[in-house]
Amino acid sequence: MSDSNTTHFNNPSTFILLGIPGLEAAHIWISIPFCTMYIIAVLGNVTILFIVKMEQSLHGPMYYFLCMLAVSDLVMSTSTLPKMLNIFWFNTREISFNACLTQMYVLLCFSAMESGILVAMAFDRYVAICHPLRHSSILTNSVVAKIGLAVLLCSGIFALPYPFLAMRWPYCRTNVIPHTYCGHIAVVKLACADIRISSYYGLFDLFSEIGMDVVFIAVSYTLILRAILRLPTKDARLKTFGTCISHLCAILAFYMPGFFSSLTHRFGHNVPLHFLVLIANVELLVPPLLHPIIYGVKTKQIRGRLLRLFTPKGT
Repeated sequence: MSDSNTTHFNNPSTFILLGIPGLEAAHIWISIPFCTMYIIAVLGNVTILFIVKMEQSLHGPMYYFLCMLAVSDLVMSTSTLPKMLNIFWFNTREISFNACLTQMYVLLCFSAMESGILVAMAFDRYVAICHPLRHSSILTNSVVAKIGLAVLLCSGIFALPYPFLAMRWPYCRTNVIPHTYCGHIAVVKLACADIRISSYYGLFDLFSEIGMDVVFIAVSYTLILRAILRLPTKDARLKTFGTCISHLCAILAFYMPGFFSSLTHRFGHNVPLHFLVLIANVELLVPPLLHPIIYGVKTKQIRGRLLRLFTPKGT
């Protein structure tokens, strides 16, 4: 084993990201779908931002929240994919200690922010369906901006302890991270100290942020479904529920990969490491990829603007 992997040290200047352990020979081939997904995610989310900015009729709460979601998706994917592709293509595995902690913070912060935005979008759907006459007076531009700022501040504050705790631990085993990016657990597992406080805080954060977000979304949709079922006709019920389909798909695209990844890590003790790493990467890539596709396909206004954008004039 190389010296860099066995030397005893308290503050490593760099970490080594292995990529996908056991599949190093296939890195080039794995990079093709990953790179394709990243390009589609970037183009899709940038297109959403462009369309909402250019189309005056889309200047409303739902689409402002959608823009926040697009920005969050862009940050999430761009904070990991370029480095991951460097590992796959050029074998550039080193990452500085500070850059690693920064990447960890950005991922945790914007992942929580994305969850918070989905809650805000659920609240928007609740107001639009249960209090339609008061929608514009409740969700004013000022209120939407305050909600966005609150989600950002809350996510940023809750994510701060992760890198600060990771900075405290001595790292005297190895500086090799068997992953494609600096995930919280992947980093603190390298510490030669009792890291229970990091684990306990991770559980606290999971239940207090993501857990409460799921509860708020569930409560919102319970009230929404109750309001829909009170509508007089089947057509009215279907039409009203149809306005929630895009948001429900976005919720599934965000929470389901994370839920599956969490179950696999906790109960899949015999699951190969390379499969766990692949699942973790899919968890990061799927939401930024699917969100613009979901809203582009299911939202009539965005779909119409896209068609006008790519249809030559006079045809």
